[in-house]
Amino acid sequence: MNWLYNNWMKATPFLAVYSFILVFLYVRDVNYPLYLIWLQGIIYWTHEFEEYIFPAGFLKFFNHYMMGSTQEEYPMSKIGSFWINIPLVYIAMPASAILAHFFGLKWGLWTAYFSFLNAFSHVVMWLIFGRKYNPGLVVSVVLNIPVAIYTVWFFLANHLVSGTANVMSIIVGILAQASMMIYGFGYLKPLLKKEQAK
Repeated sequence: MNWLYNNWMKATPFLAVYSFILVFLYVRDVNYPLYLIWLQGIIYWTHEFEEYIFPAGFLKFFNHYMMGSTQEEYPMSKIGSFWINIPLVYIAMPASAILAHFFGLKWGLWTAYFSFLNAFSHVVMWLIFGRKYNPGLVVSVVLNIPVAIYTVWFFLANHLVSGTANVMSIIVGILAQASMMIYGFGYLKPLLKKEQAK
């Protein structure tokens, strides 16, 4: 497991590039809305490339600015980052695209809402901390936010999901983002404060 904790993020460029080639060639012209759903995960892998590979430094930024820690990998560690990202980004997002293919587009729309919310949090961090760059910001602004907004617009403009399905997608997207925030601010920050109080 230690190898995975230290190297999981190195898969992001390969997953993003090869997945994009496949969906562009074989999904885009056949099922454009499904292509947009697949793009959410592909863009998120690109987003993680910026966070963890180049220029990297997201853990250091998060721990220092968001948690108030003097350590680069505490309280958020590589282990914590693994367990946040793998279930959600490597499993849930691709699984939703697969479910959308077999059982209807409504299964995948939440990924666009989640992608937007997570990317928007990077913009908020940029504003809060004096317009200081945080790893993930560039892809958030250039890809996550505009593609997510376009996806939601395309789905609603073309009546591809019901109003109920759209509301459920919003709720799931919010819950997915909230799970990350709860782990960070509901568990890690109190843990750090407890350690600092000793």
